[in-house]
Amino acid sequence: MNVTFSIDEQVIAEARRIAASRGTSLDQLVRDYLHDLTRTDDAEAVLARLDALWAEETHRSKCSWTREEVHRRP
Repeated sequence: MNVTFSIDEQVIAEARRIAASRGTSLDQLVRDYLHDLTRTDDAEAVLARLDALWAEETHRSKCSWTREEVHRRP
């Protein structure tokens, strides 16, 4: 089915860049997102998604933290 959306050009450009970096198309990225959005999530699916997010370098800290720094209160 073909569907038309109205989306900001900058959003589309960034989404295309992300798709290219993942070796896929913008169409496939949207299909995958909508599929994930509409399926019933079970615990294994949630854990798999969290594992995938953790594996992406962009989600990691640039430095190491000590236990004291992590738990420091203002």
